Amino acid sequence: MEQPLLGGPPGDWWGAPPGGRWWYRVLRSWLPVLSWLPRYSLSALRMDVVAGLTVGLTAVPQALAYAEVAGLPVQYGLYSAFMGGFIYPLLGTSKDLTLGPTAIMSLLCASVVGGQPGRAVLLSLLCGAVQTAMGLLRLGFLLDFVSYPVIKGFTCAAAVTIGFGQIKNLLGLRGVPQTFYLEVYYTFYRLPEARPGDALLGLLCLALLLTLQWMKSSLSPRNQSHEGPRNQSHEGPRNQSHEGPRNQSHEGPRTEGGPWGSRAARRFVCGAATVRNAVVVLAASGLAAAFLTSGFPVFTVTGKTAQGLPAFRPPPTSETSANGTVISFLEIVKGFGGGLAVIPFMGVLESIAIAKAFASQNDYRVDASQELLAIGLTNIMGSFVSAYPVTGSFGRTAVNSQSGVCTPAGGIMNSAVVLLSLAFLMPAFCYIPKASLAAVIICAVAPMVDYGVVAELWCVRRRDLLPFSLTFLLSFWEVQYGILGGVALSGAMLLHHAARPPLKVTDHGVLLIELGSGLSFPASEHLSHALHSHALLASPPRSVVLDFLHVSSIDSTVLSELRALLRLFRLRGASLLLSRVQPSVLDVLLAADLPGLRLTNDLSAALQGHIDELSWTGAQGC
Repeated sequence: MEQPLLGGPPGDWWGAPPGGRWWYRVLRSWLPVLSWLPRYSLSALRMDVVAGLTVGLTAVPQALAYAEVAGLPVQYGLYSAFMGGFIYPLLGTSKDLTLGPTAIMSLLCASVVGGQPGRAVLLSLLCGAVQTAMGLLRLGFLLDFVSYPVIKGFTCAAAVTIGFGQIKNLLGLRGVPQTFYLEVYYTFYRLPEARPGDALLGLLCLALLLTLQWMKSSLSPRNQSHEGPRNQSHEGPRNQSHEGPRNQSHEGPRTEGGPWGSRAARRFVCGAATVRNAVVVLAASGLAAAFLTSGFPVFTVTGKTAQGLPAFRPPPTSETSANGTVISFLEIVKGFGGGLAVIPFMGVLESIAIAKAFASQNDYRVDASQELLAIGLTNIMGSFVSAYPVTGSFGRTAVNSQSGVCTPAGGIMNSAVVLLSLAFLMPAFCYIPKASLAAVIICAVAPMVDYGVVAELWCVRRRDLLPFSLTFLLSFWEVQYGILGGVALSGAMLLHHAARPPLKVTDHGVLLIELGSGLSFPASEHLSHALHSHALLASPPRSVVLDFLHVSSIDSTVLSELRALLRLFRLRGASLLLSRVQPSVLDVLLAADLPGLRLTNDLSAALQGHIDELSWTGAQGC
């Protein structure tokens, strides 16, 4: 198997030779392309071209479909699909990751810009600026505060919202509003108005996509993890490490031995299933074109689209309303609201989670801060070609890795396919039936609905169902409110745990209080209350041994509280002893020089009632 050209052995900095010039190592850390380009080979080029073409055939129909989710003209999906292929190879650290429009980012964009292309393009610029700043300031650790239940709640709600939102296109319904609860009502209310041609074509496309997906998973068992098994998401953030190929061969799907004709047929079916979105959209477009040119407009099609490549120009910073009022840049930004924080945050979270999953399985490393820079600059440069915000796509990344990509250069060929489509195929895109795009979207987001997560959270930690449920329900109202609400609740639960760490109180003649976790300033009052209620207010006052085994750090607030407690215990004729103190905590305690502080490493002696015999000398073993 050919080794990845990215990364290097542990201790190396992106493959920099030991003892190499420090400035060159720093340059390679900012431009990872320098780590693999000198070793680039003809065989790697061949595999990158094959993978890029395969991903390109998947990216074009998906980009058109996701533009519909974002509420934008379909060409904006293609405008957003090619810049990542040119920026990411220079700055990215994952050979597998592909950047472009995704279902979740399209939904978030639709909720913020309301189908206004100018605002969507400006949003891309602002999101890229936020992400780039996060990368430069090394703020990737902030992503750790978005918990697993919040991610699952959001992706499940997003999948339901996106999928149900395509029912109207699948059935050819008109006059259905965008707000979710109104959308549900009017979809059922207008069911008798469904267009038979759209409904029939949409259901056929859906059935064909599912059949091709099933055929590929049946013929290529090793690749089943890419095609939507249980608990997987094609576009969701934080996919688990089992999602994706492990050490895949660069020769495509492995087939069993057999007659040449059988092997060729299996390869053909697997290839067609890999680009099934393109196959279905092309077939449906051909059928729609045939009916339209014959004078039978049976299907609802996308209609006229802008032709040619987008102009390279700065995104609009103001706009004029229908009545001639000029809306300033600050008013537009104010209108974005919380979306300006949620969209860049979710974009990097989704992309880095996918990159890390495939890096782990294909035996190389990614740099989260560098990924922030790559995504941020992609969105900034994308805004100059009329792109809306993009992020990593799990579905296309899986196809990329499965196709044997060797370096990020595969994205260049992917972008070339998109550019060729923009340059030469846009007139044909007006024949694409909306029902076929709806089928593509529904199949893409269906695996994001993880039915097992509720049972998993119930069995593992039931309180995690609270942020999951809040995120899930609020996301149907406003997507960004769901994420913000879930993060806020998770943060409140985390702060509550820090302020109320578990305390175990047992009576051994003297009281033993075991601290179950760290001790920081929010927990000082909790500890003081426990000591007062169990020892100081008892009659007579009880002596206490505090077991500091699990305390790795303390702060000035805790020291102040300990000073007060030591004085109270001394006034009431009782003893307060600290046992099994960690070295890092011991240094702080000794530096604070607390009056009456007594330490020991002999917990058993303290519990046997020999507190008075233990002195400062007992602390030497701590």
